[in-house]
Amino acid sequence: MTSYKELLKQREALEQQISEARHRELSDAVSQVQKLVAEYGLTAQDVFPSGKGSGKVGRSSTAGSKVAPKYRDPATGQTWTGRGKAPKWIQNEDRTKFAI
Repeated sequence: MTSYKELLKQREALEQQISEARHRELSDAVSQVQKLVAEYGLTAQDVFPSGKGSGKVGRSSTAGSKVAPKYRDPATGQTWTGRGKAPKWIQNEDRTKFAI
C-alpha cells in the first residue's frame, strides 16, 4: 500500500509530465498553424471572420438592456422586473395582485 507522501510525489511528477507534454504539443500546434498561415497567406480576419481575432469576447445583443417591470407595489409605487432577488414588499405574497 502506498503512503500519502508517496502519492503526493507521484502526483507532482505526473503534473510535471502533463505540463511538459502540453507545452510540447502546443508548440507543435502553433508551428503547424504558422506554417499554414504562411503557406496560404491567411490573415487574422480570414481565420477569425467575426472580429474575434482582436481578442474581444462577444456579448449577446440583450446583455445589459433594460427590462420592463412586471410588478408594482401599490403602496409605494416601487416596481420589480421579476428578475433577481424579490423585494421585501412582494416576498411571501401572491404576485398576481402586484402584476402590472
